Amino acid sequence: MSLNDSVRTLSEGCSMETLIKKHLHHVSVDEAVQLLDVDSQKGLDEFEIEARQKRFGPNTIPTQTGSGPLKRLLLQFHQPLVYILIAAGTITGLLQEWVDSGVIFGVVLVNALIGYLQESKAAKALEALANTVTTDATVVRAGKTRNVPSTELVPGDIVLLQSGDKVPADLRLIETRDLQIDESALTGESVPVEKHSQVYQPDTPLAERQNMAYSSTLVTYGQGRGVIFATGSHTEVGRISELISEADILQTPLTRKVTWFSQVLLVVILILAAITFGIGVLRGESAYVMFMAAVALAVGAIPEGLPAAVTITLAIGVARMARRRAIIRRLPAVETLGSTTIICSDKTGTLTENQMTVRAIWAGGEQYKVTGVGYAASGTIHVSGNESNHDLNVAARECLLAGLLCNDSRLVKKEARWEVQGDPTEGALLTSAAKAGLDNDELITGIPRIDVIPFESEYQYMATLHEMGTESPGRIYVKGAMEVILSKCTSALNASGECVPLPLEKIKHEFDQLATQGLRVLAFARGEIERGTPDTNRLSHANVSNLTFLGLQGMIDPPRAEAIAAVKACQTAGVRVKMITGDHALTAAAIAQQVGLDGMATQSDTPPKVVSGKELTKISDRDLINVAETSAVFARVTPEEKLRLVRALQAQKQIVAMTGDGVNDAPALKQADIGVAMGVGGTEVAKEAADMVLTDDNFASIEAAVEEGRGVFDNLTKFIVWTLPTNLGEGLVILAAVFLGVTLPILPVQILWINMTTAVLLGLMLAFEPKEEDIMQRPPRDPDTPLLTRDLIGRIFLVGTLLLVGAFGLFEWALLSGSSIEEARTIAVNVFVMVELFYLFNCRSLTRSMFQLGLLSNLWVVGGAAIMIVLQLLYTYAPSMNRLFHSTPIGWNWWGWILAVGITAYCVVGFEKWIRRRQTSLTSKEN
Repeated sequence: MSLNDSVRTLSEGCSMETLIKKHLHHVSVDEAVQLLDVDSQKGLDEFEIEARQKRFGPNTIPTQTGSGPLKRLLLQFHQPLVYILIAAGTITGLLQEWVDSGVIFGVVLVNALIGYLQESKAAKALEALANTVTTDATVVRAGKTRNVPSTELVPGDIVLLQSGDKVPADLRLIETRDLQIDESALTGESVPVEKHSQVYQPDTPLAERQNMAYSSTLVTYGQGRGVIFATGSHTEVGRISELISEADILQTPLTRKVTWFSQVLLVVILILAAITFGIGVLRGESAYVMFMAAVALAVGAIPEGLPAAVTITLAIGVARMARRRAIIRRLPAVETLGSTTIICSDKTGTLTENQMTVRAIWAGGEQYKVTGVGYAASGTIHVSGNESNHDLNVAARECLLAGLLCNDSRLVKKEARWEVQGDPTEGALLTSAAKAGLDNDELITGIPRIDVIPFESEYQYMATLHEMGTESPGRIYVKGAMEVILSKCTSALNASGECVPLPLEKIKHEFDQLATQGLRVLAFARGEIERGTPDTNRLSHANVSNLTFLGLQGMIDPPRAEAIAAVKACQTAGVRVKMITGDHALTAAAIAQQVGLDGMATQSDTPPKVVSGKELTKISDRDLINVAETSAVFARVTPEEKLRLVRALQAQKQIVAMTGDGVNDAPALKQADIGVAMGVGGTEVAKEAADMVLTDDNFASIEAAVEEGRGVFDNLTKFIVWTLPTNLGEGLVILAAVFLGVTLPILPVQILWINMTTAVLLGLMLAFEPKEEDIMQRPPRDPDTPLLTRDLIGRIFLVGTLLLVGAFGLFEWALLSGSSIEEARTIAVNVFVMVELFYLFNCRSLTRSMFQLGLLSNLWVVGGAAIMIVLQLLYTYAPSMNRLFHSTPIGWNWWGWILAVGITAYCVVGFEKWIRRRQTSLTSKEN
C-alpha cells in the first residue's frame, strides 16, 4: 500500500488495524504524521476530532459484561457435590430434622457465595486495567495547547509529554529532549528507557522500540512530543485486557479431584440406594420401610461435613498464610500452592529488589566490590578478594565523587525505606558514594554546580561544571557510555592520583568483564576549565574534552538475599523455578545465575541459557511445550509469550504458579493455576488478576506459602481419610441389615447425629494439625495422583469393616441379651462415635503414630474429643435427647465393650501403619 493510499484509506473511515499492525516504529516521523493525516505542529482541527471520536470511540479499555450476577450465582449450584448436599438437606427436611437440614443448606449457600465472589475476579481485573489508562493529557489541537481528559483522545492527536506525566495512549514520538519513560509495568524493563525519534527495523521487540511511548507508562525525565496512532483497546495495554479476558479460569487440583470424587460418590449412592430398595421389596418388605432404609443408606453415605471441612480448612490456611505475609484472594488457591510443581517468576521486583545498586567499581587499576542492596547506605566497599581492605585509592574516590556531583537525583526516606526521586541509576550512584563516606549535602554545598549539560541520547553523556575555589580552575565531571567517555579522554588517573597514559585495552577488558555479569556499566571522567577564559562559567560540548578517565561503576537491580534461599528451598521441595521477564537477556542470565535457578550453583562460571522473546515467536505451540519444560530463563518476553509459556507448561500437566507485578504480567497471572502478585510494588491490575498478593513483595513468602499449602492439603486428606470410613460403615450396616432381613441397627436421624457432631467436634480439629517436619523435603504431588491413594482406600475399607463388625455385632448381641431395640441402637451409635474418636488420633498423621507427633501437640483434637464424650453421654442419658434421637440409657457394662471396639480399631490401624512404614523403609534401602 502506498503512502497516499494509506492516507486515503484512513480518511475513508477504515479501521486502524493497518496502522496498529505497523506500530509506526519502522517508519519516519514524516511518514507517520502523513499516515495519520495530521499537521505535527498544529494538530487536528475540531471537526476532524469530532469525526474521529465517532469513528474510533472513547480512549478507554472496554470491560467484558459476561454472565449476569443472578446467572453466576445459580451456576454455583451446578455441581455434583452440591446435588448430594441438596438431596441430603431435602431428605433431612422431609424427616422434619429442621436443624440438620438448615445446617446442610447453610453449607450449600456459603459455598455458592464463595464461588460467586471468585468469579468476580476477572471483571475486577479489567476494571483496574481500565483505570490505569484514565488521566489528563496535554495536546495540541487547532494550533493551541490544551489539557483534555485522556478518554477524549483520538488517533492523530499530538500529545506533549513532560516529567511526571502518564502516557495517555500509544504514541509515535516526533521530538524528544532527554526523554526517559518508566515502562517496567508493561515490559519488565528495570530502568527507565531513553527515548528518541529514530527509525527501527520492523521486527524490533516492543521493549526496544525507543521511538514509541505506550499507554499507562510513566515519564520520569525530560520532554517529548508524539502523535497518537492507537487508542483504547487497540493499545498495548488494550491488547493485554483482551488477553486477560481470554485466559482460562482453571479449576484447582483440589476442586478437580473433589468434583471427580463427588461424581463417583453420587453414582455409587444412587446405585446402592436403589439396590437396597429393590432387594427389600423382593424379600417381601413394605415399600415404605424399604424407602426409609434407602434414605438411611443415602444419608449415611453422604459426607455432609466434607464441604464445610474443606472451606474451614482452607480458611485456616488463609489465616496462617496471612501471618507469613501472603494474602489469599481466592480460597482454593491455598491448596493449589501445595500442589505447585513450577513457579514462573518475574525478575524485576520479585526476585530482585527493584532498586538499582552499584555492585562493582574499577578505578586506578583496582577492582572493588560493593556490598549492600538498594538505596540505603548500609554496606561497604572493599578490594575484590580482600574483604578486610576498605581503603579506596584516589581514582576510586574521585570516581565516586563524580557519580555524586554529576547527578540530578536525590534520595529520600519514606517510613523505613529509602527511595530515589529521579533516575534509579543516579540513585545507585548516590548510594555508592555514601557507602564510601562521601556526604551528599556537604559536597553539593562545598563544591557548588555552575552549569550542566543534561544527558541526551544523541550524546550519551552528562556533564556538570563545579566551583572548586576562587583561585582554582573550574572542575568538570562527566558520566556516560564508555565509548563516548573514552573518546573524550587523553589520560587516566592512577591509584595515587597521578595522570598517566590512557590504558584503552585494559579499560575495555574491565568493561567487558563487568558487562558479562549483567551489570549496567557507566564510565566517569573529569576535566578543567581555566579561570579567565570565555568559558569559565559555562559548559558546552566543545569544552568537554581532554578529560582524565576516572573509572567504571557497574550496577544492577540485585537479587533479594532471601529470594536466593527461597529458590533453593523450593528446588529442594521439587518445585522448579523459572524466570520469565521483559528485561535484557544478559541481565536476566546474571540474576538467574546469582539466585541459582534450575539447581545451578550461584558461583558457577557458566550462565544459564536464555531464550529470548524473539526466539519464542518463531517456535510453534507444539515445540514450545518442550522448550518451556527444559529452559529456565526467558527474557524480553511479551505478555502474549508469557501467556503461551504458562499454557505450554500446563499442557505438560504441571501445576503452575506465576508471579508478577506489572500490567504485562496480568494475563499470565490469570491463566496460571495460581497467580501471585506483589502487594507493595505491584500494579492494581496485577493484584486483581492474581489469586494471592504478597504484602512484602518477597519471593521467600511464596516458599512459605507453598509450605502452608502443602500443610493444608495434608490436613484435608487426613479429614477425608477420617470421615469416609464412617460413611462406608453406616452404609455397610444398612446393607447388611437389608440383606439379612433384620431391623436397622441405626436410624436416619441417628446417622445425621453421628455425621454432623463428629464432623464438627472431631474431624474439623484436624484442620489445626501442625505441619509435619518433612513437608518440604517431599516432592510435589503428581497432578494425576487421585485424591486417595490405594493405601488410603485400603485403610478406609479396613476401618469401615471394623465399624460394621463392631456396631452390627454389639447391636445383635444386645438384642440377644434381652436389650430393647432402642438400647441396641444406642449401643451401635456409641460404637460409631468411639471408633471415630480413637481413629481420629490415628489420622493426625497418615504415616506416623500419635506418640511420634506428641500427645499434646494439637490440643484442639484433645478438646474436641472431650466435648464429644460429654455429648455422647447426654445423647445416651438426657431424656430430651432420648426423645429427639430415639436413644435410651444403657448399662455401664456396655461402655466397656464399646471402648474395647474403639481401642481395637486404634491398634489395628496403628499396626497397619507400622507395616506400611516398614515396607517403605525397606524399599528405600533397596533403591
